[in-house]
Amino acid sequence: MTELLFIRHGETDWNRLQRFQGHVDIPLNDNGRAQAERLAARLAAERHDALFSSDLQRARQTAAPLAMAWGRDDGVLPGFREQNFGLLEGLDAPTIQTRHPALWQGWLQQDADFAAPGGESQRQFHARVMNTLRELVTARTGQRVVVVTHGGVLDMLWRSAHGLPLAGLRQCHIPNTGINRLRWADGALQVEVWGDDAHLGAG
Repeated sequence: MTELLFIRHGETDWNRLQRFQGHVDIPLNDNGRAQAERLAARLAAERHDALFSSDLQRARQTAAPLAMAWGRDDGVLPGFREQNFGLLEGLDAPTIQTRHPALWQGWLQQDADFAAPGGESQRQFHARVMNTLRELVTARTGQRVVVVTHGGVLDMLWRSAHGLPLAGLRQCHIPNTGINRLRWADGALQVEVWGDDAHLGAG
């Protein structure tokens, strides 16, 4: 059995603007950096065996205060990047509707095999995330591992743990720097605690 803490990165300006971020390497904003500090203060005394993040800077910047508190940084896992939205990256919904109406209609269908030009489908994204997870738990069996990642990755983990289809809208709340406690046991993913952002309510 492997214990897993998956944490969404802190807030970015594009989160506020509701733009598709995907693989665009957007940094945290001031609020996101404050969220990362509160996350680190909350988890500073918690036992762990490894700390990883996505290779995008919003995840690495969120992990940095934890790395300082724990005196460790085990590196990046590019397989836990956000979904690649291709042509839609950097755009918000009204802009997509105006510039790419056919793509917007495709997005609204929430089909697991839909992909914008240059991007990944939900099915391709899910396969990438789960392959990365299997490699991680194989290498870290019996450990407690912390990973700072992205909302889309967490959605894939939620769907996998609950046996939900890849098509359709997201069915879980994924707050910035929310703590999600999972475990991998007997070849299956289980959710213990989801979306815990109590650290953001203090102060």
